[in-house]
Formats: sequence, C-alpha cells, structure tokens
Amino acid sequence: MSTPPVPDAPAAAEVAEIERALHRITYLSTRARQHERLMALAGVPLDRAAVALMRKMADAEPMRPGELAARMGVEASHVTRTVQQLQKSGHVTRVPDPDDRRAQRIELTDAGREAIIRVREAGVRGMQVALADWSPDDLRQLATLFHRMVDDFFAHSSDEEPEPTRTP
Repeated sequence: MSTPPVPDAPAAAEVAEIERALHRITYLSTRARQHERLMALAGVPLDRAAVALMRKMADAEPMRPGELAARMGVEASHVTRTVQQLQKSGHVTRVPDPDDRRAQRIELTDAGREAIIRVREAGVRGMQVALADWSPDDLRQLATLFHRMVDDFFAHSSDEEPEPTRTP
C-alpha cells in the first residue's frame, strides 16, 4: 500500500488541536512512571515491551514470532527476547503451528491472559477516575468518535497490518 499524499492546504485548526491532544496523551501513557503505576495497580510485574506484546497477542490467534514482530512493527530479535522472558515467567508458551509442524506459534498461557485482563482493568479504573466528572452522554460520544477516528486512521494507514477486531 502506498503512502497517501499529504494535502497542500494547511490543516484546520481543529485537526491541529486533535494532533496536539493525541501527542499529549501518547506522551503521558508512554512515560515510565505511568507504566510502573499501572503495573502496581494491576499487581503484574511486566515491562512495557512485554505488555505491548501480550496485548497484541490477547487480541489475535496464536502466531509465529516473525508475524508478531511484523504486526508490532519491531525487529524479530526484539520479539524473541521478550517471548523468552515471558516464557520464563509463565505468561506465554510455544505451540506447534498446525500449518507447518516445524514452526511454532506463541500463545498466552492462562497466567498471561489473567495478567492482561488485570492490566486492562487497571487501565480502565484509571480512566474512570480521570473521566469521573464526564456525563454518560459525553462518554458515549467520546467513545463513538474515538473509535471512528481510530478506524479512519487504520483505513488511511500506510502499514500493511490488518485492522484488529474492535470490541465494544
């Protein structure tokens, strides 16, 4: 897929403000201290790379390490190291690939699935606190528009990764 052309016209002020807000929230969510707080709330001692890999795995069928690396946009060696750590901690396991018995796929163990559930629940609780003063209508509208924006980002993405299944 080719990269879509960038419009010649200046961006609307609203689009610039959306980009600025996304940058701010991305910065906040990727800070080491924020990750440590989230892991403490979840009671799960995982580093950021492990959480990212496990989140990707939780939303997909077991896959080969190379496919997982491609979907995450990282080097295969990065995934291999992280998978080795997660195997040692009991969060993932290797299973035979039904399409090629010589190959292996990586899948979450019950402990891995439980860890991701706890991480996601801790994240939701944090969002709930931050958005506690929002009305139910505002929350519904934000959720609808946010999903719409993400769907459009995927539709216009130059990555070849398939869009993940959206859960309600």
